[in-house]
Amino acid sequence: MTEPYVKQTIESEVGYIEFFHPSQNSLPGDILDKLAETITETGANDAIKVIVLKSGGDRTFCAGASFKELININDAATGKVFFSGFANVINAMRKCPKFIIGRIQGKTVGGGVGLAAATDYCMASKYAAIKLSELNIGIGPFVVGPAIERKIGLSGMSQIAIDANTFYPAEWAKEKGLFTHVFESNEALDEAVKKTVEHLCTYNTEAMKNMKSVFWKGTDDWDELLMERAETSGNLVLSNFTKEKLKGFK
Repeated sequence: MTEPYVKQTIESEVGYIEFFHPSQNSLPGDILDKLAETITETGANDAIKVIVLKSGGDRTFCAGASFKELININDAATGKVFFSGFANVINAMRKCPKFIIGRIQGKTVGGGVGLAAATDYCMASKYAAIKLSELNIGIGPFVVGPAIERKIGLSGMSQIAIDANTFYPAEWAKEKGLFTHVFESNEALDEAVKKTVEHLCTYNTEAMKNMKSVFWKGTDDWDELLMERAETSGNLVLSNFTKEKLKGFK
């Protein structure tokens, strides 16, 4: 696989949404836009009862923001537009009327941790270590922070945000509530995901929709909040500190 994509497939009333980028499944703006659009469309499809969010390949789940795009941001407006891509994906997941099951097969960084946190039920392999690396480059996990804090609490989120050099193991993420289960292999993970969604498809669709509303109670302000956070990140990415740091990724 060499070309980035977002694709949706349907199997036995389950909608599988898969994204891929050759740079360790990083997320440039066009992939973020397509991902948000696909989540919304899948949520509105009456032929689908449950959604699985996954990424391509067997290793990294998601490397977070595209450094190639970050390097090329030269004004605050462009910066806000880029970071709003993460806001749009998280809000699409939040508003989706169907349960979204996360399938996390490998390491996930920054915005990828936000995606995992925005799923309704997240399953992982033992290789799925997590890291919030944003402070290393002079910004912070502002946009994805609310989703992460909602899952692992302010203490857990602040720990990994401050300790921005460290990958925290999948078992730590499970203990904090980000992952529901951690499996020894991707094969075991896939089998468990399949069994879970098959079982969920036997549930009352309306009951699941109402339960999702309960789960996300208190997040109605996220449309505005995450855009404000995107503006903060868009300004910080213009700092001399961040520009110098990003030179190392060219």
